[in-house]
Amino acid sequence: MFSSRRIAAFGLAALIVFGATTGKAPAADEKLSPAQRKAIEEVVRQVLRDNPEILVEAIHAARAKQETDERTRAAKALSERRKDLERNPTSPVIGNPDGDVTVVEFFDYRCGFCKRAHPTMTELLKSDSKIRVVLKEFPILGPESILASRAALAVHRMDPAKYRPFHDALMTDRAAVSRERVLQIAKSVGIDIGKLEKGLADPAIDAIIGETVELAQALGINGTPAFVIGDQIVPGAVDIDTLRQLVAKARKG
Repeated sequence: MFSSRRIAAFGLAALIVFGATTGKAPAADEKLSPAQRKAIEEVVRQVLRDNPEILVEAIHAARAKQETDERTRAAKALSERRKDLERNPTSPVIGNPDGDVTVVEFFDYRCGFCKRAHPTMTELLKSDSKIRVVLKEFPILGPESILASRAALAVHRMDPAKYRPFHDALMTDRAAVSRERVLQIAKSVGIDIGKLEKGLADPAIDAIIGETVELAQALGINGTPAFVIGDQIVPGAVDIDTLRQLVAKARKG
């Protein structure tokens, strides 16, 4: 924030310029003449030339305010959109469907950090049988990402039991995403390719992805992976200990 001394000096300089050109103090509703405005602008330029650190302070203050505002908006959205986040029937659920703690993950199949986080999430589920995980397909890395997410959601709509094997296979695959590769992976986990190709054309899938994108925006999530655990929104691939700590905190309420 600006120091009170600098603010006072700046305001005094502007008042001096105004008074020198009018012979009086400015009224609250008095407009500046072009000459007065030009004189004050010159004072501003001179103050900034002499005190360039003011700009740095202004930038830091603006960033701090923006971050505070964003956290406030996200907290409000988290409270208002909890049902959409955790209980939307179109979102795949893995782990314990009746778990006492829900972990929500926003992810993209082409995201390297998501792939890095996948074994961590797998370990978390293996070590804690009371965790319920909601997977939010959030394809933000291009058309191939959208293709993979549409295929996964089509599988979920066709046969929810096949979703996790397909999801795991996509997450652990290191080949470039393409339609041919997605279909190969689907076939490898026992999915009917003919039904999947028909399912890919279902317009309801686009609506599901659109809802997820809108929810992410409301929560201030603009990258993958991102996790929501209790009242915490956690961006990035976090380690297993951090996840366990967040789960324990959420469990305590």
